[in-house]
Amino acid sequence: MSPWKVLVADDDPNVREIIRLYFEKQHIQMIEAQDGEEALELAEKESPDIVILDVMMPKMDGYEACREILKRYDIPIIMLTAKNEEFDRVLGLELGADDYMTKPFSPRELVARIKAILRRMQRSKSAEGELQAVYEFEGLSILPDRREVIAGDEKISLRPKEFDVLLHLAKSPGTVFTREQPLEHVWGYDFIGDIRTVDVHIKKLREKLGSYRNDCIQTVWGVGYKFGVES
Repeated sequence: MSPWKVLVADDDPNVREIIRLYFEKQHIQMIEAQDGEEALELAEKESPDIVILDVMMPKMDGYEACREILKRYDIPIIMLTAKNEEFDRVLGLELGADDYMTKPFSPRELVARIKAILRRMQRSKSAEGELQAVYEFEGLSILPDRREVIAGDEKISLRPKEFDVLLHLAKSPGTVFTREQPLEHVWGYDFIGDIRTVDVHIKKLREKLGSYRNDCIQTVWGVGYKFGVES
């Protein structure tokens, strides 16, 4: 049996059955929820390694369930949506979801994305105990070993991948990174998602850093981004 425990929330029993059958072949433990409220309850009760949320569900939709789960737990989330509009994809990422898939989807691809996310998280946990340098900039301090960011006198609350993107850029001030490079470093070489994922995380970082150092990440048009503050 796989050590992974995956919570799948979808009000369509046929979708859950397709996923369950494929998970069984992969020896992945699956917990099923048929609406957002049940997903929230099972996230607390079962402590899953990752959550798969359909967007359109009764009682509590996937977006609200995503928001509530991430308020309480640091659990990676993949959104499932029947819609193929950019707004729906970006909204899930802005709420803190790790990835999204548009229906209809391949169960094999879903498992590939789950594996990529969980491998990345395992690598991050393995490095948590290592003593790392503190990155000091004017008005901004990044503490990798504590995974904290201090802007002015305020501790800035960042989602795990927001922190990882910021640290990746800050390690090489002035270096111009393409959008693919943070994807490869933070999400892993086997990441299959949308390149817009990086843009969404950069936008959230700028919002959270606010008036302190929202200019530290600069856009290099036609290429990508760079960390533009000298230490």
